[in-house]
Amino acid sequence: MTHPKGWQNLPDPATDWGMVLHSPKISPSRPVIRQLDEAAINRIAAGEVVERPASAVKELVENAIDAGAGRITVDYADGGKTLIRVTDDGCGMTAADLPLALSRHATSKIDGSDLLAISSFGFRGEALPSLGAVGRLCVTSRAAGEEAASLSVIGGRIGAVRPAALTQGTVAELRDLFFATPARLKFLRSDRAEAQAIADVIRRLALAQPSVGFTLRDVSGGGEGRILFRADPEPGDLFDALHGRTARVLGADFAENALRVEVAQDGLRLSGYAALPTYSRGSSVAQFLFVNGRPVLDRLLFGALRAAYFDLLSRDRHPAAVLRLDCDPHQVDVNVHPAKSEVRFREPGLVRGLIVGGLRQALAGGAQRASSTLGAATVAALRPQMPRSYQMDRPSAPALIRAHQMQSPPPAMPGFAEARSARIDAPEAGGGTESLPLGAARAQVHENYIIAQTGQGIVIVDQHAAHERLLYERLKRQRDQHGIAAQALLIPAIVELSDTDAARLLEVAPDLQTLGLTVEPFGRGAVAVREVPAILGQVDARRLILDVLDELQDPGGSALLQARIDGVLSRMACHGSVRSGRQMRAEEMNALLREMEATPHSGQCNHGRPTYVELRLADIERLFGRT
Repeated sequence: MTHPKGWQNLPDPATDWGMVLHSPKISPSRPVIRQLDEAAINRIAAGEVVERPASAVKELVENAIDAGAGRITVDYADGGKTLIRVTDDGCGMTAADLPLALSRHATSKIDGSDLLAISSFGFRGEALPSLGAVGRLCVTSRAAGEEAASLSVIGGRIGAVRPAALTQGTVAELRDLFFATPARLKFLRSDRAEAQAIADVIRRLALAQPSVGFTLRDVSGGGEGRILFRADPEPGDLFDALHGRTARVLGADFAENALRVEVAQDGLRLSGYAALPTYSRGSSVAQFLFVNGRPVLDRLLFGALRAAYFDLLSRDRHPAAVLRLDCDPHQVDVNVHPAKSEVRFREPGLVRGLIVGGLRQALAGGAQRASSTLGAATVAALRPQMPRSYQMDRPSAPALIRAHQMQSPPPAMPGFAEARSARIDAPEAGGGTESLPLGAARAQVHENYIIAQTGQGIVIVDQHAAHERLLYERLKRQRDQHGIAAQALLIPAIVELSDTDAARLLEVAPDLQTLGLTVEPFGRGAVAVREVPAILGQVDARRLILDVLDELQDPGGSALLQARIDGVLSRMACHGSVRSGRQMRAEEMNALLREMEATPHSGQCNHGRPTYVELRLADIERLFGRT
């Protein structure tokens, strides 16, 4: 049988075409099993341990921390692609230790008898040989009372130990990363992106070890380079040291707006700082979590952090926190992945409960605080943009005096009364209310904002947002204590819906009834609202039902029943709160301020927006140039 041109190399028709198509490199002969050489093994291991220059920095800095270093300096060039040098003042190694340290699965961290009793960063013994397999690695070290020595590994080939000059500690220098595996170089990003990843690694390790000093320097182009980050060792206990380090790494604003977290239960201890809900971020870049001092990127922990801020933040905002979880090493498995950034807990439910409960407790304690950045942002928004002034344009002193005299108001003319002030003297204003956190109400402007005077400045309150949070907290207290009281409607409200929406609403009708909202079927695609929560007063039943439906079908919401119920309560509170445009009497405004001071989480509404802004007198004076 003849075949068209090009068909001569096709397999016999009896061949399994499925195997050929799915395995184009299949060989008709039996494959040979081979033992890979040490260089190939190290390069394969390096693929898991060293993804990019930042991974190499992480491994080398963690080794320095395990060596007891008090100060660590990291130099890099070209985003770490051509040079990474980590210098520390740790315990160092002897000449006899170096060859063993650069061989696979050799470590001083564990003895191999108990893989759960791990209290150090490294323990696998893979970092140094993996780095030496894909780059040019030179390790110079000196132990106390010993001579300094140096050993190089180039592409997996180990050289001879040589004498070196070094005062103390270790210098690990890695050049030409991935030169032995050029294909990996194609997957690296730009120098700037790789440098940013290195900086992120250093920031996380600096927060994990506040008692250790860190210096990050870019030496691209040679010379001394430029220092990008520097954090000296922080003195004091854990909280004082961590507070100082957070101010250095995350900025003074975070340190000023963070709440101290400290809670322990069943052998677990959670400590650190969590920011106020009004100090939130647009992404999760300000979330740093540690397990036994190790930076981790664990879904369970980040999910618990998010759940703790539920109903305090809108879904597009993210909390900021630096939290450390300490536990018995046997309660957590850190040997999940070679990068050691993932962990598994023996009792994950206990861990989640501790984080959510501990953060909730801390946030409730700081309920009356508003972020200090709000006042600064308000002043910046109010500050007029003054044109640049030069000395030659400034008037002389006599001219300024005459101008001020011309601008001063004329004396009151007989028969004319002064204009009435907008000031409101509340009945209890003279009773020391100005010394309270939110002060005494003085005015209402635009029928929406309450102006209160405090001992240090003024407070501007969004009356609708504030009352929405207060009503939401009342509803939750009623539900938890004795159930939400319902008020029967004289005439049931009939709400027309689609068949799908009506079915979804009736499916959760028993849960809604526990919240004081009673709905019943009323023909096809319609429901009858017979009772509403009494605390809401007069409400538009149709709008309330539509908002409840929005909450039930929101794809961004939590699937947990409790979270859904809280979301429905939040929607109800919005309907029963003081509306914008309503005029309030002085006693009503002051009552609102006093209730805010006594209610948890009153610093932000149900959607995470601030309920009030505080302006210090000094800020106001700077606004008008009086300082």
